[in-house]
Amino acid sequence: MSTENRPAQELSHFRELLSTHMAKRGLRSTDQRRLIVETFFERPNHVSIEELLAQVRSKDSKVGYATVYRTLKLLTECGVASERHFGDGLTRYELADDSSHHDHLICVDCGAIQEFEEPAIETLQEKVAARYGYDLQTHKHEMYGVCGPCQKRQRSGARAKN
Repeated sequence: MSTENRPAQELSHFRELLSTHMAKRGLRSTDQRRLIVETFFERPNHVSIEELLAQVRSKDSKVGYATVYRTLKLLTECGVASERHFGDGLTRYELADDSSHHDHLICVDCGAIQEFEEPAIETLQEKVAARYGYDLQTHKHEMYGVCGPCQKRQRSGARAKN
């Protein structure tokens, strides 16, 4: 999801969360930090530090890895970003969204990540939690498989070998 799909009101809310958090901690809003934050807002979800760093460096080559890392940690601390781990060894970040919940399909071949919402899954999870006496606070649902384009590529590769 890029900023054209994110309402300006939502981004304004996240900017305010960050500003309030930084003020409480006595942190300054530097040019590099603002650039990193705005670039994060422009990127699709599930961005790694390395991907964000490359995008930021295309605008300011002096920005360092540690600055991007610390800024993403700051965004996570204040509730603007969520850290995600999809089994590929990378930490990825996405814009936090308390108003709705989504789950993920992850391709084990190409690494593509597809977000989805499925009310039936949400209802079933609530029922399972209640059955075992849990008051469900949060959850994450990740499904790993092979996406359609990779299946097609695998089929055409198998035909080429025969």
